[in-house]
Amino acid sequence: TPEGNEVAVNQGGWLVIAQPWPGMLRGIWGDDQRYREQYWSRVPHHYLTGDNARRDEDGYYWIMGRIDDVLNVAGHRLSTIEIESALVSHPLVAEAAAVGRPDEIKGEAVAVFVVLRSGEPTDALREELRRHVRKEIGALAQPDDIRFTNALPKTRSGKIMRRLLRDIAAGRETVGDTTTLEDYSVLARLREQEE
Repeated sequence: TPEGNEVAVNQGGWLVIAQPWPGMLRGIWGDDQRYREQYWSRVPHHYLTGDNARRDEDGYYWIMGRIDDVLNVAGHRLSTIEIESALVSHPLVAEAAAVGRPDEIKGEAVAVFVVLRSGEPTDALREELRRHVRKEIGALAQPDDIRFTNALPKTRSGKIMRRLLRDIAAGRETVGDTTTLEDYSVLARLREQEE
C-alpha cells in the first residue's frame, strides 16, 4: 500500500521490491534526486516499480497496470483507460488522454486532453463530453478540465507521454527527459493554450 503495508492475498496494491537484483536501475543520469524521489521515497527502503499488482493464493504475482493509470478522486479509484474509452466512444472524439491534477477538495481532479475527428472545440461540446462520460461511467468520472488539442505529445513509438500532460494539467514546468518526444511543437502548443 502507499503506507508500506503488505496487502492480503488477491488484494491489489503497489508492487515494490525489497532486495536488489541483477541489472536493476541504479540511477537517472544527472538527476539523482529524481531517482530517489520516484523510486525509493514513496515506500521507505523499497524500490517502487510503478505497477499495481496482486499476489494470488499460489504466491504468483499478477501485474494489473501502472500506478499512474489510476486516479484517486475523492477517495475513489478511477481508471484513466475507462475515462479515455468513454471519451473516444463519442462520435466527435478521435483520441483522448486522461490524467490527474492536484485538487484541494478531491485530492485529484480528472483532466483530459481531447483530439477531435472534426468540428470546432466549443464550450457546448465540452459540456456534452462531460455529460457523455457521466452517462458512460458515472458522475465521479466526469472530467473537471477538458482541453482540446490538435495532437497529443507522443514518443517516436507512438506512446502518449502522460507525464508531460500531468505537468501541463497541474500548471507545472515540464522537467525531465523529453528526448523521445516525437513532435516538440505539440508540447509548445499545449503550453500556449495554458497562457
